[in-house]
Amino acid sequence: MSRTVAIATLGCKTNQFESAAMEERLKEAGFEVIPFEDGAALVIVNTCTVTAATDSQSRNLIRRARRINPVCRVVVTGCYAQVDPEALRRIPGVAVVLGNAEKKDFLRYLETEGSEPLVSVSDIAAEKEAVPLSLTTFAERSRAFLQIQNGCDAYCSYCIIPYARGRSRSVLPDEILTQVRTLADSGYPEVVLTGIHIGGYGTDLSPSTSLLDLVRRIEAETSVPRLRLGSVEPTEIPDQLIEQVAGSSILCPHFHIPLQAGSDEVLRRMNRHYGTRFFRELVERIHGRIPDAAIGLDLITGFPGETEAEFADTLRLIEELPISHLHVFPFSRRPGTPAAGMPDQLPGDLIKARAAQLRELGERKHRRFAGRFVGTVFDLVVEGGRDNGHCRGISRNYLAVRFPGGEDLQGQRVAVKVTGWSGGILSGELA
Repeated sequence: MSRTVAIATLGCKTNQFESAAMEERLKEAGFEVIPFEDGAALVIVNTCTVTAATDSQSRNLIRRARRINPVCRVVVTGCYAQVDPEALRRIPGVAVVLGNAEKKDFLRYLETEGSEPLVSVSDIAAEKEAVPLSLTTFAERSRAFLQIQNGCDAYCSYCIIPYARGRSRSVLPDEILTQVRTLADSGYPEVVLTGIHIGGYGTDLSPSTSLLDLVRRIEAETSVPRLRLGSVEPTEIPDQLIEQVAGSSILCPHFHIPLQAGSDEVLRRMNRHYGTRFFRELVERIHGRIPDAAIGLDLITGFPGETEAEFADTLRLIEELPISHLHVFPFSRRPGTPAAGMPDQLPGDLIKARAAQLRELGERKHRRFAGRFVGTVFDLVVEGGRDNGHCRGISRNYLAVRFPGGEDLQGQRVAVKVTGWSGGILSGELA
């Protein structure tokens, strides 16, 4: 078999981390990693199953791989493979279906031959420890992502992820510190802590610890230049964590917080364990302590039974909060979740219209937040890819800035003065 391989990844940063780790292992095993469109002999599809749409995207990627190279072998893994391996096994060209727990040993499955597809998907609920794939480099990336935990215990009524990823399981702190040191020594100017439910980090360990304790150790015991937190649940952002960010030169002032709805009744139906008053006070505390912090929110609109009044409550809350940006997700009926069987499912065109309203509000909020920094000199991490002689960098408070620069700047930290706003992004010049 040719030793060419391509990896296609859908979904969250945890999946992106795991794909990058698989790529590193493949190269060590003598595989040549090539672009998906070049028709590799082996294709790995790392799937997502958050919505029915991502399931469809996964199936389409498998079929496209076979159209590009009709004799390629396709290995499917990830969350869709975990929750519905039979649906994937039936697709022509699929040679192997692996669950999420099997990713750590994926190499031994790759060249398995047989007349029927091999399916190896264990009971993810039985997993008790986080055993992440090791990773020392992120190909073509300026910022490194580091998985600190896996799984989730929340069981929100719309979410399939606890069934696909299992219970919350934390990576041991010493292992995380070793990986942070390795990434810092490799020259990465920023490390992003990721997982499925990082705010619950450490509660499953013995002795138990916390995300705050981990962050304090990383600051004290490594030389990482910048550290950024992934998404953290609102009930898991204590005042001590806010203070840690406020007083740190390493921790980025950027909070990514899932709100999901601005109506107490909708939050109750979602099985979210807080109310809008609690959320408002949290955001106002963060903003009051760190006025320049980016505060980005996740929102789901069109949840079953969402009335015009409840949607208006969400619009009003977002309008009044000092936030920087929104991630808006139209509700998708996901089989296997309680929300899929709830009455009063909303029509798709109404959900689409509400999502458009929220996105427009989010764009106004983002422009208002970004516009405050015109004239400011930012410390940027320059990301990959250039556009007509321009680079793109990310500030500590998660603002993208476009500025003239050469390819040699990728992965570097540079000082850029912000000069204006154009085309939905800040523009600047090297300072």
